[in-house]
Formats: sequence, C-alpha cells, structure tokens
Amino acid sequence: MSTEVGSVRFDPGLPYRCSPQVALRPEAFGALAYHFGTRRLSFLKSPLLADVVRDLDQHESVHAALDGRGVPEAERAAHVAALAQLADAGTIEPR
Repeated sequence: MSTEVGSVRFDPGLPYRCSPQVALRPEAFGALAYHFGTRRLSFLKSPLLADVVRDLDQHESVHAALDGRGVPEAERAAHVAALAQLADAGTIEPR
C-alpha cells in the first residue's frame, strides 16, 4: 500500500535509503536530519525511527527495515507515516 504525501508517492514495499545529501546527528530524542541541498532540518522524534532511517539501505523494503529493527505492530503505522513525510522532504529516497 503506497501513501501519497505532498507530491511524492511513498511505497513502503520498495527499497529506500537515506539521501546522500543528508547528515544524521544522533540526539537523545532520536536524530536531527540536515539536507545540504534544500537546507531543510528534520527531527526524527524517536531513536527507533532514526535507526530505521540509518538501516534502510540494508533492506529490500521499508517493511523489511521495520522488521529488522523490531518495530512493534502497534507503532508501524506511525513509523510508515513518518517515513512518508521524510520521503516528501527528500530526507529518504527510493533506491
């Protein structure tokens, strides 16, 4: 099932990666993501979400990355929504 946010169609069944133009800085709440191309700063509001973003390129899909990090079923929809917003911002991108 794909989600459309803004102008980007996000499909968690596909492989994604953190954009090479993005730097992630670990923080107690999760991470700060700075996009050098757009100069946009995003807040990843949980350490688990930050870990998923860091691991995206190691998995064949977003769902597999969520599984790999053990995201509880009750939190999956919120994580997918957050990742869709990060895709819309250019923080993550399809591989």
